Amino acid sequence: MNSAVVALCSSAVAVALAAPCAYALARRRSKTSSALTMTFAMGLGVPGQVLVVPLFVGLAHVNLTNSDFGLAMVYVGLAMPFTVFLLTGFFAGIPAILEEAAVIDGAGPLRSFVSVVLPVARGGLITAFLLQFISSWNETLFALVLTNSQDKITLSVALQEFAATQQFNGLDYGTMFAGVCIILAPMLALFSWLGTRIIQGMTVGIGK
Repeated sequence: MNSAVVALCSSAVAVALAAPCAYALARRRSKTSSALTMTFAMGLGVPGQVLVVPLFVGLAHVNLTNSDFGLAMVYVGLAMPFTVFLLTGFFAGIPAILEEAAVIDGAGPLRSFVSVVLPVARGGLITAFLLQFISSWNETLFALVLTNSQDKITLSVALQEFAATQQFNGLDYGTMFAGVCIILAPMLALFSWLGTRIIQGMTVGIGK
């Protein structure tokens, strides 16, 4: 349940925050928007390992360690560079004439974005959500550092702790394989159901 709640919430919030940001960067062609786009792209190259200590110290000061909310916040922050970079390509590929038509009909910028742009970019939003969900579901490093009680750990951390205890008691391959299957089963089902959409969405986003 911890894994499901954190993955779903962080994925939804990341897409909700990244969508308007990516839309603004795609539509406003200026030196500032280009610099911000480059900044998000550079964020893709920051290794997560260098962020562990600062994030732990910061969350500890506000008592958000060992909580689903704090872990979800970390996942949202880590997801922003890639999600914004991906969605910028989708929004840049949407013809501006659609928004101009909405403006002629009396829609404001917010109404045009919500009623016109978001439905057209639905494929990109779904792709971004699924990729972030998969990343959050499989993440282990931050979940291991930021959670320390049995009622707050995620599935990947539970399996890692089980493997650590088995090193001293003799590895139970049957139980270990069952744990791996529990972690992989949702991802396999997700790819079997929406794998083509994910690949097409990433291709379209990059192409734009």
